Amino acid sequence: MAITLTESAARHVGSYIAKRGKGLGLRLGVKTTGCSGMAYKLEFADAENPEDMQFESFGVKVFVDPKSLPYIDGTELDFVREGLNEGFRFNNPNSKSECGCGESFNV
Repeated sequence: MAITLTESAARHVGSYIAKRGKGLGLRLGVKTTGCSGMAYKLEFADAENPEDMQFESFGVKVFVDPKSLPYIDGTELDFVREGLNEGFRFNNPNSKSECGCGESFNV
């Protein structure tokens, strides 16, 4: 079981944590919503929960709750810039389909 960040994503997260002046890393999870059934939750982690699974890529920690992990196990989180747009891209091997807007997925 693993969640990884690309070097680009780790650099982006690390710079935002430095600007914030606090934070242990990134918290990644899923919630039931959206037109395809599930959506990613992404936020800064300021504390570690006892049940969290912890992963690390390029010096950045990623915390995942055990209920979310089966849906995102093996996911690589990338940070991409395309023209004027920039954002995170989830490369999730468990995703069977995504909605047209890319905000939700189905497993």
